[in-house]
Amino acid sequence: ILLLCVSGMKAETGRYSVPEEAERGSFVANIAQDLGLTGEELSARQARLVPEGEKQYLQLNQHTGDLVVREQMDREELCGQSEPCLVRFEVLLESPLQSFRAEVSLTDINDHAPVFLNKEIVLKIPETAMPEARFLLESAQDPDVGNNSLQHYSISSNDYFRIYTRRRSDGRRYAELVLDRALDREQQAEVVFRVMAVDGGSPPRSGTALIRVVVLDINDNIPVFTHSLYKVRVLENSSEDTPVVAVSASDLDSGTNGEIGYSIVQNSEENLQTFKINPETGQIRLKKSVDYEETKTYEIDVQATDGGGLSAHCKVEVQVEDVNDNAPEVIITSLTSTLSEAAPPNTVVALFTVRDRDSGNNGRTSCELTGEQPFSITPLAADAYALVTSEALDREDVAEYNVTVRARDEGSPALSASKTLLVRLLDVNDNAPTFAQAIYTMVLSENEPAGTSLGRLSATDADAGKNARVRYALGPPPPGAPATASFVSVDAESGTVRALRPLDYEEVRAFEVAVRAADGGSPPLSAQAVLRVVVRDENDNAPVVLHPPADSSAAAGELVPRWAPAGYLVAKVVAVDADAGQNAWLSYELAKATEPALFRVGLHSGEVRTARAVAERDAPQQRLVVVVRDRGQPPRSATATLGIALVDGFSDAFLHLNHALEGRQQQQAQAGEEDLLTTYLIASLGCVSSLFLLSALAFSAAKLCQARLRPRLSPPPARCYADADIATDGVDVAGTGSLSPAYRYEVCLTTGSGRSEFQFLRPVLASPQSNAEAGTGEDEEALCSWQPAGEEEGK
Repeated sequence: ILLLCVSGMKAETGRYSVPEEAERGSFVANIAQDLGLTGEELSARQARLVPEGEKQYLQLNQHTGDLVVREQMDREELCGQSEPCLVRFEVLLESPLQSFRAEVSLTDINDHAPVFLNKEIVLKIPETAMPEARFLLESAQDPDVGNNSLQHYSISSNDYFRIYTRRRSDGRRYAELVLDRALDREQQAEVVFRVMAVDGGSPPRSGTALIRVVVLDINDNIPVFTHSLYKVRVLENSSEDTPVVAVSASDLDSGTNGEIGYSIVQNSEENLQTFKINPETGQIRLKKSVDYEETKTYEIDVQATDGGGLSAHCKVEVQVEDVNDNAPEVIITSLTSTLSEAAPPNTVVALFTVRDRDSGNNGRTSCELTGEQPFSITPLAADAYALVTSEALDREDVAEYNVTVRARDEGSPALSASKTLLVRLLDVNDNAPTFAQAIYTMVLSENEPAGTSLGRLSATDADAGKNARVRYALGPPPPGAPATASFVSVDAESGTVRALRPLDYEEVRAFEVAVRAADGGSPPLSAQAVLRVVVRDENDNAPVVLHPPADSSAAAGELVPRWAPAGYLVAKVVAVDADAGQNAWLSYELAKATEPALFRVGLHSGEVRTARAVAERDAPQQRLVVVVRDRGQPPRSATATLGIALVDGFSDAFLHLNHALEGRQQQQAQAGEEDLLTTYLIASLGCVSSLFLLSALAFSAAKLCQARLRPRLSPPPARCYADADIATDGVDVAGTGSLSPAYRYEVCLTTGSGRSEFQFLRPVLASPQSNAEAGTGEDEEALCSWQPAGEEEGK
């Protein structure tokens, strides 16, 4: 791109001319023809003019390529006496970017006539003046230049004088009167005639003034200057009243005729505004500061006049020396204020020129960029430069640049000027969204209604505009995974995650789903994260009592001997809760009892024990209601009903067996506390189910045996206790061990039978392993036998 642009930026300057004060719309030239383009091409490439100054004097017709006058131009106002008078501008074309320099020369027209500042000029000439004596006249002023400027002077006819037109070193013309014959004051004291200044225009213009020559009485010595030409130098910007030079003249006369006064002869209004002279000392000083860029040389005519009216003249040539008082100017001719961040290196950003009004080394300039930025300056032509990119750009690092171009001259001390260009970068979709977290974990309480907000996903995109607009969506589940997308949804704009339906902790405890964030670029970029939803348990399940079963008989479910001491284990209530954590922590308490002071329930174990020793006065049938309550908020509870029978005559073997079972219970409870809750639940449910089946079988077998014995035996009246659990091996609520199989006995007691006449029948075990754990010795193999009065043995 840079090569195409630079190749089209020609260093040649197009030159045109137009008369000054040409009417608006006056044709100057056809730019399209000079550039080798048609009017359509010129319009398509958006041609425009960039003037060198602030004012636009010319206008370009984009359709025809004609360069016309936009505003009347006065050469004298724009350039003064400078020649040539040029109006410079640049023609800028786009696609590709090209620049052409051009200048229009304003040709002078004779629109000003010569003018004498004083309409009457008085000359005092002594009568002793010799023929061919010369007298300097005040010059006429003509702002025009060239042939249109003042060309010659003439005077009206008279008997004493003729006039000569002289040329100064700067090209200006002045007049000298030459005396043809001697003056005689006694014959004619005053000579009056007219002087005419004529320019070279067509038609010529002229101006006149009246010359009055006063003939003075004799004064035979005129002042004489020490130098006919004084050359001096003065620095520009010298302050007011700065001494320039002192001229000196002498007169051989005495008295008033020898007294000399100095004055500056009016030859230009500029000289009168710039210099002043002390009439007594001849010291010339500045009335205002001088500027090298406006006027480089001044030529002053100084006149010395004695008291007798005689005068002499000298010239003072003042050269203004340039001082580095003008800083360079940076002029932007074309600027691309917005630039794509994907722009390659060497992309043209701006075109500019540097101008310094000083001369020599003071006017030589160089350019540089301040700071470290991805831009550089490429020279194109004399004082013309291009600002280009030097490396790849990234809007996410820097969104805009303040590029400062500094121009410095070679003066001493050097002066500089800066121009700051604002370059904004346009975004390109080169950044994918980024999640704040790789994994989002959100908690949802179970049974929350649909629409409940779980939290908010957050992803950011370093791009801008639509490229940074992030939208969220759930990703598809992997093959074979559950359809977790039916559980939650995500808002596409805000990223808010909401539940689609209530969830049950007991069914779904946690799940993961992929979430995707995509930006609005073309093509869009995206990123993924994992959303993990943890379902928080709520206390929505009441405890379930596993033992005793809800449908068991509460009349005489447990047997307790009358001699049972305090702390005797009667039974154990086993319950489970499907909830988790604190919601599944269970506590047991005695809600109702026939004898409240007789029994107590372990708060955490659920063990029912005697609170004191059983007394004879205690009722034989006891009914206990145990409340099982969890620790949820609000707590939930269940009740278990125990039927307890207080009996007499338990043998020592039964007590030993009971104590052994108690010890084994404690060991199993301690071991069960270390198991997992899941294993506990499965084992408990399996054991309870097995216990129920075995109890039913044992009960049926016992009833069948009893029915067969009744026809053969006529026992005395006996008190029988039906099937009951003598001991159970329960599990603590925190354990996961299995319930040991229950021992079932059929107990038959005769009236008045002694303790020695009571024996255990063979227990019915759930499994061979249970038989082994139930006890040792022959008692396990023996059947319970009883002996009625009068008989030696029986079964």
